Amino acid sequence: MLIDDTPDTLTDVLLGLRLDGVEYGRCALTAPWALHFSPRQEATFHFIAQGSCWLRTAHADWERLDAGDALLLPRSTPHLLASDPAVEPVEIDALARKPLSDNLFLVEGHPGAEPAAETSTPTHVLFGAALRFNLDPLHPLLAMMPEVMRACDLRQRDPAVVTMLEAMEREVALNRIGACGILARLADVLAASVIRAWVESACSDATGWIAAVRCPQIGRVLAAVHKQPERAWPVGELAALMGVSRSSFIEKFSSTVGETPARYVARIKMFQARHWIAHEGMRVASVATRLGYESEASFSRAFKRIIGHPPGQARAG
Repeated sequence: MLIDDTPDTLTDVLLGLRLDGVEYGRCALTAPWALHFSPRQEATFHFIAQGSCWLRTAHADWERLDAGDALLLPRSTPHLLASDPAVEPVEIDALARKPLSDNLFLVEGHPGAEPAAETSTPTHVLFGAALRFNLDPLHPLLAMMPEVMRACDLRQRDPAVVTMLEAMEREVALNRIGACGILARLADVLAASVIRAWVESACSDATGWIAAVRCPQIGRVLAAVHKQPERAWPVGELAALMGVSRSSFIEKFSSTVGETPARYVARIKMFQARHWIAHEGMRVASVATRLGYESEASFSRAFKRIIGHPPGQARAG
């Protein structure tokens, strides 16, 4: 019997995902309140530190959140958080912020609250962050994730989270030198903890991203493709990684992931190409060569077909 000593797929996926914090905030609110979070380019993270509240998205009804719950919205889906679903929401940006630095702030009270309420003890404390993945927002891996990843009672599931959150609270409150850099690293680990807790607690018949990650065979293929996007990855080689025939592999991969292996690999390559061009300043010709294209023209045609515009526009954006 062969023993597979390679890291589990979730480990590979999490090691490949990095998060940079755009901004962090601590909200001390007094009920009743309701906040609307508009869509943005960054992922959104919430941790309910004190009090119970409610969550609603466009595709799901009100759901209760308790202290210790954490949420990660990978594509920053518009959503509502409220102390009571009956409260009329206001935009989160309407709340007065006390900036501690360029991307670190405190929020207290609620618009329209009576003066006495503003000075009363908060009924709810939320910690939030806007986070940017190191992947393109339209990257297939992010597209496969659900709109909301909820880790119920994260503090109970992962005791180390308490220490991390306490450290983040201190950094926000004290605004020490280097606070934003430390918060970014802590948020990186915290988001990975949310993803892991969500995968562990999700239902057994889940589909899409979690099904792909949980399936050892499909997961092995995904991890390999994401680790080396510059490789050609012919279908036969991917089938061999999975340990099945080509036809069985195509059927299993397509039904689990939602698209053919060839299409998925092509999209991974082009999103990686856009990252190299836009963020690392690579020349289009160099990217074409690195991805194994015979000419810059053939690469440009493939790039435009998948991304929707020529590679040169990626640098301009």
